[in-house]
Amino acid sequence: MLEIKELSVSFKRYETDASAFAAGLKQKDLHVINNLSVLVRKGEITAIAGSSGSGKSLLAHAILGILPANANVSGDMLYCGQVLTTEKLKALRGREIALVPQSVAWLDPLMRVGKQVVGINGTVEKQRAVFSRYGLDVSVDRLYPFQLSGGMARRVLLSTAVMEGAKLIIADEPTPGLSVDLARRAMGHFRELADAGAGVLLITHDIDLAMEFADYIAVFYAGSTLEIAPAREFREGGGALRHPYSKALCAAIPQNGFVPIAGTQPYSGAMPEGCPFAPRCPQKNAACERSAIPMREVRGGEVRCVCAA
Repeated sequence: MLEIKELSVSFKRYETDASAFAAGLKQKDLHVINNLSVLVRKGEITAIAGSSGSGKSLLAHAILGILPANANVSGDMLYCGQVLTTEKLKALRGREIALVPQSVAWLDPLMRVGKQVVGINGTVEKQRAVFSRYGLDVSVDRLYPFQLSGGMARRVLLSTAVMEGAKLIIADEPTPGLSVDLARRAMGHFRELADAGAGVLLITHDIDLAMEFADYIAVFYAGSTLEIAPAREFREGGGALRHPYSKALCAAIPQNGFVPIAGTQPYSGAMPEGCPFAPRCPQKNAACERSAIPMREVRGGEVRCVCAA
């Protein structure tokens, strides 16, 4: 349903050259996503896991064509086999492709939330049924966003994405601020939508929920996809995973020992050559640091690593 191939995103910005201040500002490109790939199939949930700053939310904005004007995007984005052009996005966005945004600031502060959720083609009856499913009282219809608690606002955002029967749902951190029960209820709803034929791209820090409800997990690091693997491999403890970072991420989950690794994710403006994880990787060799490493198939998954076998 959605195929992203070798996506790169950079932003033009101006910097002062400290050694030649009189020369004024210089324009530079800051590369924040490099050769990122991910696939969402009909009837499946693909979860994206990774630390803050790895490019997860930027991917969602790139797919929907809502990056700022100074962004430069390259690579291929296909929806149902067709290239996602600007014209196609205008027709699909909010209809066939729905976004659950990360920030509650996306709600219109001047409009009652019930009316926002109903949208153009919805009905009050369906809106109230969705609200009821997420534990929102009928009286919430007439509230403005500023009158909602953080958890209520999050549930309203979830409601807007599931109202129109979208074929592709992009959920950007949909569960922060929700109780465990409500978070599982929301994830169960995404699972139902996928089982009914939709595709779901789930961006999340909650790898436990991703392992339980997703079909595949794509591991992001420093603006690149390092591995795409079946979620069951994470549930089984990560022994079958391919990339050293994926294994380390799995080992850092509390139930797997909460084992940390030394170092930090590199800054976008100071990326190392080759694999971005190489400076922290215990298995690195000279080939890891030479040049860009392509994705390849290994044991039923995809990995960007020269050491994986």
